[in-house]
Amino acid sequence: MFSKILIANRGEIACRVIRTCRRLGIRTVAVYSEADANAQHVRLADEAHPIGGPRPQDSYLRGDAILEVAKATGAQGVHPGYGFLSENADFAEACEQAGIVFIGPKAASMRKMGSKAGAKQLMESHGVPVVPGYTGEDQDPAVLQREADRIGYPLMIKAAHGGGGKGMRIVRDSGEFAENLVSCQREAASAFGRDRVLLERYIETPRHIEFQIFGDASGTVIHLGERECSAQRRYQKVIEESPSPMMTPELRQAMGDAAVQAGQAIDYVNAGTVEFIVGADGGFYFMEINTRLQVEHPVTEMVTGLDLVEWQLRVAAGEPLPLPQDAIESNGHAIEVRLYAEDPDNGFLPGSGRLQSLVLPAPSASVRLDGGVVEGDEVTIFYDPMIAKLIVHADNRPAALARLAQALADSEITGPKSNIEFLERLIRHPMVVEGRIHTGYLDRHLDEVTGGAQPPSPAELAAAASTALLHDEARARDTATGSSDPGSPWALSDGWRLGHAGERVLVLQQGETRFEIHASGTGGDYALRGEGFDMPVSGARLGDGRLSARFDGVARGFTVRCSAEAVTVHDGHRRLRFERITRFHFEGDAAAGSDNRVSAPMPGRIVVVHAEAGAQVEEGQALLVMEAMKMELTLRAPRAGTISEVRASEGEFVEGDAVLVLLEE
Repeated sequence: MFSKILIANRGEIACRVIRTCRRLGIRTVAVYSEADANAQHVRLADEAHPIGGPRPQDSYLRGDAILEVAKATGAQGVHPGYGFLSENADFAEACEQAGIVFIGPKAASMRKMGSKAGAKQLMESHGVPVVPGYTGEDQDPAVLQREADRIGYPLMIKAAHGGGGKGMRIVRDSGEFAENLVSCQREAASAFGRDRVLLERYIETPRHIEFQIFGDASGTVIHLGERECSAQRRYQKVIEESPSPMMTPELRQAMGDAAVQAGQAIDYVNAGTVEFIVGADGGFYFMEINTRLQVEHPVTEMVTGLDLVEWQLRVAAGEPLPLPQDAIESNGHAIEVRLYAEDPDNGFLPGSGRLQSLVLPAPSASVRLDGGVVEGDEVTIFYDPMIAKLIVHADNRPAALARLAQALADSEITGPKSNIEFLERLIRHPMVVEGRIHTGYLDRHLDEVTGGAQPPSPAELAAAASTALLHDEARARDTATGSSDPGSPWALSDGWRLGHAGERVLVLQQGETRFEIHASGTGGDYALRGEGFDMPVSGARLGDGRLSARFDGVARGFTVRCSAEAVTVHDGHRRLRFERITRFHFEGDAAAGSDNRVSAPMPGRIVVVHAEAGAQVEEGQALLVMEAMKMELTLRAPRAGTISEVRASEGEFVEGDAVLVLLEE
């Protein structure tokens, strides 16, 4: 076994590997970019070294800098995590040449599988069903256009050296191909350092099933069961689970055998994932092979009880696979979701900024959290905006979904917007509950799980107001206790005034809707009034994040959180968040004049400028393309008009809300 390894990655996977190494008594070396100087993986490792600027190509994609650190620190192996250099055969080979173990497959195997195009050709030669397409090396745009027309539409363009949903586009018409090709190639080059693409026919309603495989140096290859990842948005996996709800024993056997055969055909060593799409008729087709550990590997760990990172380390150290195929068991059901800093109601725009609060459920045997940030950390614009992975396990799928719902209810993120509410809606959607969702469903029916905050019921509004009142009263008592006159009536927060009944005014804002509530009473007994709202509350009590009270005589309970700035109410099915503002709060019209300018929706880098001063543009015409959070965002003209000024140039970093293009009045 190793005595010291270097982790050539960041975020939750780096933290995950460090914790496993610590348990095994292996010392760890972390590397970090300028943006990650205070990151959690840097703090957790035994030692950490800087390797360059904040952009991946200036740091985490610099194999030479990483190997220099490995040599200088005496690391015996390099764990690549996932993403960045994890599927780069040149880096794996450089490790081998330097006498450092690459904790993954050999470079020769990676070259056969690391390219989606090469992997598809390999599978086809070994009799594994593949989707019709083009995997050739000739990347001339005219050739690709001709091949696309031959294959037919709808068609998928995929980065040949990618993963994680990056560098992928669906094209439904020949005339749309060229623009999508350029965008896909640019995104692939930025994310993976290579712009080669492959084309394949797009199957409209497929299920996404992948098999975890493992091989050792003796030539033994096994699989550890399947994961289903059919709930996807723009090729990004949203829900991952094991076992698949659509799997039959016969299909599992056939797909498992195909996955193992693929590994054996290229002498595969270490962890890998064979991904298939399954059509509506039950036929399955090879999609790609990921020569690395997957983001969703925890669901396999939860149902098998195995530590796949430990397996990686042992196999890389020359040990045989810890278990044979017939000893692999799957028990119960596991589901994973990813908590992101993003705004689902605004096109899933990635977010950045400081995590003002990060509340997550307590880890247990049935609830697992894999994260790379803690409260107070920054979510940076340079990398994927994932905050944590939430994984649950139960005896069966309905119980696992119920446990996941509770775990999400126990979670809250403030600072950048998050996708928690979106996930809560999604896991209750009939297509998910019934196990029928396919990879294209969310993109076609996204409005069913988004659409902004729903208005509160009278009881929910009263619960929010009662929580705020009890919170303020408790804070006033605490302040009074620490003062020189703790018994002063002026220290109370009950609204009492000489000559009239006490009344307080609360103003709660949900999105653009403002609720002004007049409250009389104290200590959990209140009369609440507002426009179209009159609710008596009695016996309200706060404890352990729960509010219990009688609302107009009906007893109810809510999960609640409150601060001076906001209050959140959760009834077990949905959450409502209200901002607390002053009674005479005023906000200027932020949108005023917005039809004359194009602004950056978030911090990022300008990669393409189509606009120039004096040019006539049409409404919706693409003016700029910016890159942020590993995504490309196309900024379009808000109306037809003439450009008066362009304030951005290619390669420039811009702040959020910066005005980039102005139109003439």
